[in-house]
Amino acid sequence: MTGFLRKAGLLGSVSVAFGSVLWSQKKTQPDGSNSPSAGHPYELRLVQVVFRHGARTPLKTIPDVMEAQWVPALLDPPPHTHIDYVVTDLQGGPRPPAPIEDNYRKNILTGGTFPGQLTTLGMQQLYDLGSRLRKRYVEERSFLNSSFTPAEVYVRSTNIVRTIESARCLIAGLFQQEQKETVPILTTPAESEILYPNYHGCKLLKARCSHRWAESSTLPDIAADLQRIHSALGIAAHHRVDFILIRDDMVARETHGLPSPPALEPWRDTVEQRAVDMMLHVFQPSNRENLQLSVGPLLHTLLDNMEEKLQGGSSEPDRKLFLYSAHDTTLIPCLMALGIFDKKWPPYGADITVELHQSQQTNEPFVKVSYMGEDQLIPGCSGVYCPLQEFKQAMSACSLSSERYHSLCERAEPGP
Repeated sequence: MTGFLRKAGLLGSVSVAFGSVLWSQKKTQPDGSNSPSAGHPYELRLVQVVFRHGARTPLKTIPDVMEAQWVPALLDPPPHTHIDYVVTDLQGGPRPPAPIEDNYRKNILTGGTFPGQLTTLGMQQLYDLGSRLRKRYVEERSFLNSSFTPAEVYVRSTNIVRTIESARCLIAGLFQQEQKETVPILTTPAESEILYPNYHGCKLLKARCSHRWAESSTLPDIAADLQRIHSALGIAAHHRVDFILIRDDMVARETHGLPSPPALEPWRDTVEQRAVDMMLHVFQPSNRENLQLSVGPLLHTLLDNMEEKLQGGSSEPDRKLFLYSAHDTTLIPCLMALGIFDKKWPPYGADITVELHQSQQTNEPFVKVSYMGEDQLIPGCSGVYCPLQEFKQAMSACSLSSERYHSLCERAEPGP
């Protein structure tokens, strides 16, 4: 992988903020009465969940500061997260090569673990997410069977160990380790991945972002704060340490209760804000093509899945649940495209859940989106239960077919 890929954070799913869309989220509590027995006007037809992996070891550590001990015991899998699973390509063949994971394993953190590895805490977080989904879709709604069956549930992950293991843990929580068959977790080669902004596979996205990344740390306000925090932490001038790297190490330590340099504490809010500011500069939020190239194919896939369910054209007519195990670099542009990004990084284990419903009276299809368990009002929609045509129109600016995506990506330079 190129140095730019590692720098841009795709390899490690460093959080990426894709623009300054106004926070237009309407938070409401999930509709607990949404069950046939309560006479709800909508019938649930399909559920799709895009979720971030759980807590992990840092991608890099801040040089010249007090080091944390990332020991192997932090990675022990809880027994209740074990399931019988197999990782394959999209056609059910052998798992593709994993150059991103190979890159992690070229380095060892202090304590003896590799960068970017799912921890015991991260595994529990995804098990808990699975348990929450179980409560809603198995216990309250009787929508899913109580045990895993491949015909009903599709599991897709990026080809990185932490997302694969996160998918495993979610399935364990969702079905309480009950399974009739081995769980297939599907992956694809890095160059064709659509579950994160793919600089490696899209020339145009790389061309749009590379030079702006170089500029981001030199913007006057960011550069001034960066110089001050380097001085406060005692980071030598020759180290290329930006706010993204500092944030990644800081959050990983905090999450696992490991010590951070005392001098970092007063800077915590600044680190969060400046990391976002850098990403806002990189991804030019006013340009919709950046969101198209980042998550357009994924959004198109979600829409296609709903259309196939309604039209009965799916090769798996019994499928009720699509699970997509991904990264913060996936969720943030998705939240941006949905118009509900609050300019805060999605925490470990955060999820966007997209439900397809049909009116019991008219058969009209509706879409309901929730973020971390809270229902959302999508801009352009007339209600939380959004008519499918309204939802498609709201997504039309960012959704991108595979054909159009590949056509755009082959342009090595941005257009006028």
